[in-house]
Amino acid sequence: MKARSDELQVFVSVIECGSISAAAEQGGQTPSAISRTLSRLESKLGTTLINRTTRRMDLTEEGRFFFERSKAILAQMDELEEHLLQHHQTPSGRLRINAALPFMLHAIVPWVGEFRALYPQIQLELHTNDLIIDLLEQSTDVAIRIGELADSSLHARSLGCSPLSILASPAYLEKHGTPQRVEDLAEHQVLGFTQTETLNYWPLRHAEGDRLLIRPSLTASSGETLRELALAGEGIVCLSHFMTHDDVRTGRLQALLVEANSGYRQPIHAVYYRNSQLALRIQCFLDFIQQKLAVYAC
Repeated sequence: MKARSDELQVFVSVIECGSISAAAEQGGQTPSAISRTLSRLESKLGTTLINRTTRRMDLTEEGRFFFERSKAILAQMDELEEHLLQHHQTPSGRLRINAALPFMLHAIVPWVGEFRALYPQIQLELHTNDLIIDLLEQSTDVAIRIGELADSSLHARSLGCSPLSILASPAYLEKHGTPQRVEDLAEHQVLGFTQTETLNYWPLRHAEGDRLLIRPSLTASSGETLRELALAGEGIVCLSHFMTHDDVRTGRLQALLVEANSGYRQPIHAVYYRNSQLALRIQCFLDFIQQKLAVYAC
């Protein structure tokens, strides 16, 4: 059996206090409990640490060696605990965030300055990827995922949700006209996603339900690319509010078929590996970004 830190503490305390009774009083224990701990420690080590008589205690040669090493070990443990406590109280360290490019540009980047001012000891690393990544392989602390989750090996925290809107630029509408009914989309240039077919279901009520599977005439892998295409007048898109709210507010994009919109909102989650206790730097980021996302959420 190996010696425990509490046994080392008792041993050091007895030597520093000069007697078992003094160490017991200082530690709030009985002398017999202290004596038993010393005996157990010596039994584990297979050697005598203290020669004890009724009047005095003397360290053996092994005891002097063990006493110096024990003090050093306990000091290192105290230093480690203090460091971890300070680390817990003051968020610090590297924080690697991964998100799709649209979310990174429109929902994280605008708030980076404020976050860094609040938590100057956190070193942000921002990575973009429109595909689902392996967090361990990419050394990622937190990934932001838009839409429904299916990965049960990860812990997920909801950050809110964001409405989807059907949008086009004034230039496109002037040239091609404004669709008045869902059925009118068949006569228009519809822009969609390449990889995920579920992203090409638009939240529009029609004769067969609340979602319409569109057949895009032009596709892109990134929502940011689709946004730029829509701004350039290339067609009609369905995109999330978090990345288009400024475009709508300034008139660069116009919402279409509002009355037919079924009101579906995309869930937004932060995902990370399950830990017994979430690192403070991650907790601070999640709390911060959730508060900022409230302006886009339902």
